[in-house]
Amino acid sequence: MLPFRIQIQDGLPVSDQLIRSAQRAILAGELADGAIFPSVRALGKELKISPTTAHKVVQELKNDGFLVSRPGVGMVVVKPEGPAADTLIENLLPACEALLQQATQLGLGIEDAIKALRRAAAKRKP
Repeated sequence: MLPFRIQIQDGLPVSDQLIRSAQRAILAGELADGAIFPSVRALGKELKISPTTAHKVVQELKNDGFLVSRPGVGMVVVKPEGPAADTLIENLLPACEALLQQATQLGLGIEDAIKALRRAAAKRKP
């Protein structure tokens, strides 16, 4: 069983979806620092994806500093000290895409979507 949630969506590369889901889980603390990450074989079997795709996911997470290889243990989760803004923004993209799609369906443009986002942010302020 995977230690993080993923809902595969059509139209987006599976590897990108897995990478984003794992990054979100690590940044949110759902995957704890030092936790063992599933092997390439386990990812492939659980999600019914090719070993090549599973390897790409693990390698990308490793390259981005979210995983380290520990001899005799496997891949271990590392919560980056201060993840790059690009990584954080990349994790927001699916929600932004959904917001823009909904705005388009309502006949609104990007500026209207930004206004809605600003209003939502204003409501969250203490």
